[in-house]
Amino acid sequence: MLQYLIILLDDTSVSFCHYDNVKKERRLIGLDDMKTGILFAMKENLNIQFVYPDYGLPQEYNDLIETIDHTKIMPAGNGTGADVFVVEGCHTLKDMDFVKDCVYVVRTDRTELFKEHEVISAALEKTARLNVVITDMEKFTEDDFVAYSSVLASLSKELERLYAGGKSPQLNILTDRMMLDKMNNCCAGDANITLAPDGKFYICPAFYLAGDDEDYGLGKVKFSIGDLQTGLDIKNPQLYRLDYAPLCRNCDACQCKRCVWLNRKTTYELNTPSHEQCVVAHLERNASRELLAAIRKHGAFLPQQEIKEIDYLDPFDKKDEW
Repeated sequence: MLQYLIILLDDTSVSFCHYDNVKKERRLIGLDDMKTGILFAMKENLNIQFVYPDYGLPQEYNDLIETIDHTKIMPAGNGTGADVFVVEGCHTLKDMDFVKDCVYVVRTDRTELFKEHEVISAALEKTARLNVVITDMEKFTEDDFVAYSSVLASLSKELERLYAGGKSPQLNILTDRMMLDKMNNCCAGDANITLAPDGKFYICPAFYLAGDDEDYGLGKVKFSIGDLQTGLDIKNPQLYRLDYAPLCRNCDACQCKRCVWLNRKTTYELNTPSHEQCVVAHLERNASRELLAAIRKHGAFLPQQEIKEIDYLDPFDKKDEW
């Protein structure tokens, strides 16, 4: 069931997830398309998330945005008023002036994360919530899995220290799983869709920024799922639902984004994650389990929550049993 409409305000709108936006030429969404998109969201009772470029919008756009309840996703350094700030690279956090109660998304590749994770540790004391997005997850190797486990252990020690001191920062890759008892994935194509500057709907921004008629090993494909004039037309919508994902519906790595863009890119199946995505999610899950136990040494914390011990990192290994 749809709950959110993401509106990309420009072709150069900041990426807040795994995909890269390499577009350099500005293309602002038409004001009429934006009005129609807002009306669509109102009729469907959808929450709107506006994704901003790195330049100021014309005043008429700002005025229109303020006519509806919404969330602003902005690149860090692009003024004030954002609900979510996106930071490119861990190193950018070093000299940042954090805004209280804002969410920060840090996009980083695995190499930088392994080298600069101490910067994330230092930032945890300055913000209420920090989301880490690894932009090259599909390139993880076995050695990278070992390195990531060490990073999670280091970040866990800092979180334990902060929680023991009475603070409770959130770090998506560690604290989310502690508080979840069911899947809380991205849900692109099921709970949210994207309206792009071309006036068409897409499963998520990544599918738009890839462009139509791209060849990803399956021949030429069209990524648009409808437009403002004719409405939505999602082919095989069940493929975006959790109950049609044979591995994910039995999995309890509830914090996993279950990114359908990465799925399609790596396995050619919308509802089947890659080995890399699953192992990373389970390393996080297991680290969350250990963090939960560590925090409880300092006092009562989420007494009803339990994360079971498991003997696998890739649910594919359990496919026959499940």
